[in-house]
Amino acid sequence: MTDAPIDAQAAFTGTVLPEGADRLDEAKLTTWFEAHVAGFQGPLSVSKFKGGQSNPTYKIDAPSGPYVLRRKPLGKLLPSAHAVDREFKVQSALAPTGFPVAPQYGLCTDDSVAGAMFYVMGCVDGRTIWDGAMPGATPEDRRATYFAMVDTLAQLHAVDVDAVGLGTFGKPGNYFGRQVDRWTRQYRLSETETMEPMERLIAWLPQTLPVQDRVSVVHGDYRIDNMIFAHGAPKPLAVLDWELSTLGDPLADFTYFAMAWSTENGGRSGVMDLDRKALGIPELSEVVERYCAATDREDVPNMDWYLAYNYFRLAGIIQGIKKRYLDGTASSAHAKTMSDRVGPLANMAWEYAVKAGA
Repeated sequence: MTDAPIDAQAAFTGTVLPEGADRLDEAKLTTWFEAHVAGFQGPLSVSKFKGGQSNPTYKIDAPSGPYVLRRKPLGKLLPSAHAVDREFKVQSALAPTGFPVAPQYGLCTDDSVAGAMFYVMGCVDGRTIWDGAMPGATPEDRRATYFAMVDTLAQLHAVDVDAVGLGTFGKPGNYFGRQVDRWTRQYRLSETETMEPMERLIAWLPQTLPVQDRVSVVHGDYRIDNMIFAHGAPKPLAVLDWELSTLGDPLADFTYFAMAWSTENGGRSGVMDLDRKALGIPELSEVVERYCAATDREDVPNMDWYLAYNYFRLAGIIQGIKKRYLDGTASSAHAKTMSDRVGPLANMAWEYAVKAGA
């Protein structure tokens, strides 16, 4: 899975002026903010973040401070996709626990305000690390940052879902069975051509599901560029992009994060082909050991099955982006580049399935 290296920091950092269907009605938005966002003072101005792929994300500047607005994309959407209301719910529930999330201000279900459902949260002052190699950082900073990510994920998986009001945020059991079924259905709905590795995975994965022995909030897309870190410190200030979150098996989250160690960097979150020792990036074995120690586990058995599942799931997600790109409704200029990755992801998933005994 080799992509041409990109300068992700430059490509995805900052904002642009929204164009066409991405433009928002500032008068309607101002009226909604005045009614629903505590402490808001106008006037407001709107720009769109360059990074991100799925839900259009805007920066709202106003005298009362900067805000972030995440909206469902326009156009025909797959069932249950782009659930910004769920993003708002899970972050609102986690905020009082001390888990690092942005402050949540309000959810708007009235499509007439911005064309689709959206929610508003605070704009956290920190930095996004788009490149897993962390250019310019010291080896000590890199090591501390990666361990901080492990610790933060363990903290999420320790949250008592009933105590924070998330007991009905998802079905507690048979997580992998339901996920394999879900992503098979989503893939079928956005399928553009027959891919043999996907056909083999769709047959093999349901027959080999691991036993689930824990239930936690699962973020669903936990990686370095979905976090905001403090300026000049390896401290996570906010975990972002909760679109795929639900209740499920915490090992799904951890092994998704572990994919970075089997993904080439290409200027993004992968660390497989980096000189990790020189850079100070911990090895996967150290990451597994730290996560297990923090979550009272002996080990993570059959990692190859989990990686096969995660690459399959990612192929299904990217296939959805590919279909939206072909239909002309994808929200990002990077959608074409993303859509070219489906085949390599499916191949990688099947390689891990073979390692797992397929």
